[in-house]
Formats: sequence, C-alpha cells, structure tokens
Amino acid sequence: MKIKIGLSGKKFSLNVKKVSALGMLSGLMFRTKKVRNLLFDFGSEGKWTIHSFFVFFSFLAVWLDEKNRVLDYKIVKPFCFSVVPKQKFVKLVEIPVTDGNKMLISNFPSVRGKV
Repeated sequence: MKIKIGLSGKKFSLNVKKVSALGMLSGLMFRTKKVRNLLFDFGSEGKWTIHSFFVFFSFLAVWLDEKNRVLDYKIVKPFCFSVVPKQKFVKLVEIPVTDGNKMLISNFPSVRGKV
C-alpha cells in the first residue's frame, strides 16, 4: 500500500506493508534486508519503546501522528536495547537502510550522514 507522509512542509509517498497485530510483535526481527517497509498502526496515541534485537541491519524508524505527519525519526542500528521517540505517536514506519531506499532516506536531513 502507499501512504503520503509530511515532513518539514513537504509531502512524499512511501510504499509500505501494513503489519497485522501478530506482525507487530516481530517487525523486522529475523528478516533480511529484502523486506518491505513496514507500517505499524497502533490506532491510538501512545509512546512505546522499540528495540532491534535480532534485526541484522540498520533501519530508519519514523514515528507519525494520525495525519501521517512525521513527529520524530532515527536510524536504529542492529541489536539496540531501547529506542524511544521524543513524543507520543500513532504510527511507526520501519524503513530498512538499503540501496533501494537511499532516495527515500535522503528526505530525512539529519540522517544523511549516519547511514
């Protein structure tokens, strides 16, 4: 599926796979870099911690509000114990750092030099 997200007054499209309730438990764990971008829709606002245990590659975590506006984003390295966004969110997108996602990731200014 495709969603439009807003970042710093700009909008761009993002191809994602919406994960099921069961998929929310595993996310990118035990997957290869060939996995699609994952969308977690929690349905209500909250502030949940994520981790990258058993994720063998870096990914960009993008936290969104109910209108798909970017609230926070961070590059998450493999096997991080805890990653917490700055504020409450409704959705999370996990974008594997791959050659295919370089153009997409370049839209996030402060992560350009970190991947």
